[in-house]
Amino acid sequence: MKTYSLNELAAHLDAEVQGDGNVQIHAVSTLARAGKGQISFLSNSKYRSQLKDTKADAVILQAADLEFCPVSALVMKNPYVGFARLAQLMDTTPAAADSISPHATIAEDVTLGNNVVVGANAVIESGVKLGDNVQIGPGCVIGKDVTIGEGTKLWANVTLYHDVHIGHSCLIQAGAIIGADGFGYANDNGQWVKIPQLGRVIIGDRVEIGASTTVDRGALDDTCLADGVIIDNQCQIAHNVVIGENTAIAGCTVVGGSTRIGRNCTIGGLSAITGHVEIVDNVHFTGMSMVTKGVSQAGAYSSGLPSQPSREWRKAVVNVRNLDRLSQRVRELEKHYSEHDSAGKGDR
Repeated sequence: MKTYSLNELAAHLDAEVQGDGNVQIHAVSTLARAGKGQISFLSNSKYRSQLKDTKADAVILQAADLEFCPVSALVMKNPYVGFARLAQLMDTTPAAADSISPHATIAEDVTLGNNVVVGANAVIESGVKLGDNVQIGPGCVIGKDVTIGEGTKLWANVTLYHDVHIGHSCLIQAGAIIGADGFGYANDNGQWVKIPQLGRVIIGDRVEIGASTTVDRGALDDTCLADGVIIDNQCQIAHNVVIGENTAIAGCTVVGGSTRIGRNCTIGGLSAITGHVEIVDNVHFTGMSMVTKGVSQAGAYSSGLPSQPSREWRKAVVNVRNLDRLSQRVRELEKHYSEHDSAGKGDR
């Protein structure tokens, strides 16, 4: 178990040490559960009550919380980012594979960079190029002419269809499917005629894609995910979608075909975005948003209804069903009073 002094961690985070800089740390934990040799963090002042009772040897926090801290501390502007960087430093997650398994099937013309590892029962087809330090987990299928940049990691049973391009330092979780056919069909008198999907999927650098998420290939143009995009589990990204840099999409979200999403957007879980719309940079949708038209102005948007007691919800639904009748009554009243006012003016 590797340990770090608090001084070493401060240098890693560019943080200020308060207290004993020689304290030895081997793990990160929560304020409530941390113990000897562990460091915790406080990023939200509403958890300050847990700080006074923590058994952690050190805490990452802001200067405003320092007076409430009973142990040594690392002081920095954004403790949550500090936690994330220390978690990376102390991460014990294993590699997706530790060698090139004799049970993997690799085409003769595949280009393998240095230190590539491939798990058992993986299949890598002709024309594939793998950069240095790429990890291919067991059971993955890498289609023809795929390119994967250095340091990218695929967990088990990822499927990459042909001509997919993935940049460096990406992470693709188990069961993800990249480059499947988009949902393209023409209707010929009630019969569906399949449209071959001739585009590709182009994924930038430092992109992360969650387990069982699907990113469809383009119909003619490419489906593109820019650098730094992160997508949660069980999302559907349809054909020809373009997602800008550093946009984050939470679980079970669906993005319809040919939609363009800008940079630095956040999309809450269970959201649905229709196809063929454009969303500008810095737009933030809360969970369960239904986006049926483009968004041309940055900001926060919501549409999902929060839960409420069932009895109140049933009353609300009844009121919604009566809105059309109520609207008609309002129009009739407006017409009545408008005619009454007109008649009154005529008498004067």
